[in-house]
Parts: sequence; structure tokens; C-alpha cells
Amino acid sequence: MDVGGPAEESAIEAYGVGRKYRRGWALQNCSFRLPAGRICGLVGPNGAGKTTLLAIAANLLEPTDGTLTVFGAAPESAQAGRRTAFLAQEKPLFRRFTVAETLRLGRELNPGWDQRAAENIVRAGNVPMEAKIGTLSGGQRTRVAFALAFGKRPDLLLLDEPMSDLDPLVRHELMSMLLAEAAEHGTTVLMSSHMLGELESVCDFLLVISTGGLRMAGDVDELRSAHVLLQGVPSGEGDSRRQGHAQGVPAELAGHTVVEYRTSGRQATALIRPDGPVTGRWQTHTPNMEELLLSYLRCPDAPPLISPGAQVPGRMYGCDGPRGAAA
Repeated sequence: MDVGGPAEESAIEAYGVGRKYRRGWALQNCSFRLPAGRICGLVGPNGAGKTTLLAIAANLLEPTDGTLTVFGAAPESAQAGRRTAFLAQEKPLFRRFTVAETLRLGRELNPGWDQRAAENIVRAGNVPMEAKIGTLSGGQRTRVAFALAFGKRPDLLLLDEPMSDLDPLVRHELMSMLLAEAAEHGTTVLMSSHMLGELESVCDFLLVISTGGLRMAGDVDELRSAHVLLQGVPSGEGDSRRQGHAQGVPAELAGHTVVEYRTSGRQATALIRPDGPVTGRWQTHTPNMEELLLSYLRCPDAPPLISPGAQVPGRMYGCDGPRGAAA
């Protein structure tokens, strides 16, 4: 397979990106590309560096190390600014403005503003245009914030858990709206979330970060097919051993990359990246996205995997960011 250089346009390319705060590194040595037109889940534990990465892409923070580009331009450039919208969990809106005044401000600040699209998003949730932002429910405020983001008609939409405080029904409605808008206009979406099941239903690309480093990145189907989930009773032939971070790995799995190995009584469960046929009395299946993500989140020291479609040329892969405080 030729991985000498990506053929499709990149929405984001990061080259050795790091960000250091006074208390330590939040992000270190992250290199990846996000192809245009993808809906990408950004996953990691609290403090992993997700918000820091989104803020760098949105030109709210400068990297300490490395470079990041948005559609080939620096985040601080006018070109990138026109093509990017960012929506944070806090959703800062002027509480004394009416909904109509808020959309009018969006129109005045954004040359490519789509008033009809913004109004349609608001009206689909039965949000009164004359209501003041401060009187709206959390779901209504989030809908107005999404209207501002999509009214800008961005090519890249950055979402930092903006729906984390909403009830499941409102989340489902807004997620459906997000997917419909992104599909219609070819918008690239990079969204952080702790709702793994929700991500599985909407994302076709993944970035997983932990302890400030990139652990897994690529097309969801490619990442899933690169792994096998094993369940069964080890044969007991040969000695169990430690494989990197994993302890007690049976000898029959020694030739494979073991991401996670767990036991419960005599039963064992292992997530591996196979190198050849799997021997032993194992039941095997391809992991779903949630199983894959949980294994990497439980085992942050597992060997990283950056699929060819997520690689940028000329970089060494295997982020090894030190443990430290992260934003």
C-alpha cells in the first residue's frame, strides 16, 4: 500500500504539536491528519488534552511545539478563520440578547452567513425568535449556539462536548440535525465526547489521546478490522509473560500485539492486533467501536496505532507524551 502522501484534502494536519502549561505538558508530539469531509470523534479521559487540541485548531491557543494547519493554512490566518467554527461546552452567548439579535450578530460578523439555515435550526426546536437567551432552557441555548455555528457555513466544525448537559432526547435531536447539516454541506466535524455509544452511531474517523499523546487515529472501519477481540480459556501451554504493559499474557499470544489482557476466573479476554493466525481455544470477533475505545482508554500504555489515512508525511509515529497535568 502506498502511504507516501495523502491524495485527499486534509481538514487538519498536525506535525509534532505540543502545548505546555506551567504545571506540565497538556499535549506532546501529536502528529496526524484529519481528511476533509469526515465526522471524527475525539476521545480520551478527562485531562487528556482534548480541549487543548481543539483550542489550538480554533486559534484560541498557540502550540508550544510543532505546527497545525487548517485546510493548509495557519489557524490564525483569515482563510482558516473563515472556514472554521468552534462550539464549546460553555456556549458563551449574550444572555440579554434575543434569539433574533443573536442571529443578527452572527450575520454581521460572518461574510458567508446563511440566515435561512440559522433560522431553520432555531425554528425546528420551536425556539421563539423574540425570547432572550437568558430565559431559554439548556437545550434551546444549545440549539441557538448550533445555529450560530452552522449559519457561518464552516468547512470545519470543532465541538468540545457542547451537548454534555442535555437530556438524551434533546441530544438525539441535535445530533440528527448535526449529521444532516454536515452531510448536506460536506462539513468536516471534529467532536469530543465521553458518550462512546453515541460516537459509534455518527463517527467514521477517530482520534484517541491519553496522557497528552496520540494513541490511535484513523478510519473507524480500518481500526476495527486491525484488531481482534478474543474470549476463552488459555491453553496453558508455555509460560505466561508480560508483553509491554500487559501482564499474564499466555505464550500462545506472544506473537501478536496485545492491547489489553484481562482475566476473570479461568476466562480471559484479550484485544490484540494479530500478526498471523490466532491459535488456541479462543472465540474471536471484530470489536465494535465502544469495545475498541474502552480497551485503549483502560490501557493508555498500549502500543499506539495510527492508520495510513491518518498519517502525515515525514513523521515518526508513537506519541510518548509524559504524564502530567493537562487541560
